[in-house]
Amino acid sequence: MKRIGMLTSGGDCQALNAAMRGVVKVLTCSGEDIEMYGFLDGYRGLIYSDFRMLTGADFTGILTKGGTILGTSRTPFKTIKEPDENGLDKVEAMKQNYYKLRLDCLVILGGNGTHKTANLLRDVGLKVITLPKTIDNDLYGTDMTFGFQSAVNIATDCIDCIHTTASSHGRVFIVEVMGHKVGYLTLNAGIASGADIILIPEIPYDINKVVEAIEARDKRGSRFTILAVAEGAISKQDAALSKKEYKEKMKNYKYPSISYEIAEKIQKKTGKEVRVTVPGHTQRGGSPCPYDRVFASRLGAEAGRSILEGEYGFMVGYKNREIVKVPLADVAGKLKMVQPDSAMVKEAKLLGISFGD
Repeated sequence: MKRIGMLTSGGDCQALNAAMRGVVKVLTCSGEDIEMYGFLDGYRGLIYSDFRMLTGADFTGILTKGGTILGTSRTPFKTIKEPDENGLDKVEAMKQNYYKLRLDCLVILGGNGTHKTANLLRDVGLKVITLPKTIDNDLYGTDMTFGFQSAVNIATDCIDCIHTTASSHGRVFIVEVMGHKVGYLTLNAGIASGADIILIPEIPYDINKVVEAIEARDKRGSRFTILAVAEGAISKQDAALSKKEYKEKMKNYKYPSISYEIAEKIQKKTGKEVRVTVPGHTQRGGSPCPYDRVFASRLGAEAGRSILEGEYGFMVGYKNREIVKVPLADVAGKLKMVQPDSAMVKEAKLLGISFGD
């Protein structure tokens, strides 16, 4: 008999259900007796022993279903060692609930913060396997995360739709794409949709360079310009500030987001009409695309195989088109950033895309 716990933590995304299904399909098809415990709403469920028993039937028909059947929540790593409002030691509570249920393994699906806590649980003796989930594709140790391609598809569709109205009205349109710290989603969606300007956190922009790119399109006879802007895009001036100075500046920030600040500056400098579109959480919603269904199923299958063989303490990742096992200690606390001198950025520039630098 193997007793397996499972939870999804952090922001939701497409293919969480597909990945969990992949794990369970392997376990149930093995013929071994399995007990499955699903912890509800992420680490919160493990902390407060909020779980339900799962059977194979719970994973039927969920391959194409977005979100997560277990629910999710954010439990910030920076406060995980602090007692809760009632003085409960959260790490000790997770350990005790793991041992109380006599679990053989805990399968955790999540992004960067989730992996920090997963590695902490590994450090205190729990047997853990993780699966890389995030639409930002910013997890270290894996070339791809599930949810990313589905989000790229949605952001691309949004920018595609903007093209016709931008062309009709001869306007500048800004589409704000998710990504606070890392710009993979904006970069990929921007190239896929033919955006003229792409602004990402890793390449601080100069608003004058952005305006130059817009005016250059005007001179070539283009009626419109489309900008794909990551929500974490930052100007060169702000990037030069210290963390303390930047936080102080943001206390009095008057815009809903960076895209509205950029829009106002472009409008003042060019006199053009500028419109902002924010697809927001639609990028994390809906059914997973076929790529993510296959990818998440493959990751889940490898996790299931590893559980049967008693291998723990790693993230199931993807490197050089192969499924790999990456030690959690090598993943936790590291971000995979877009490199400004990467081949993809260079190729985008060859295509005439401006990054405002």
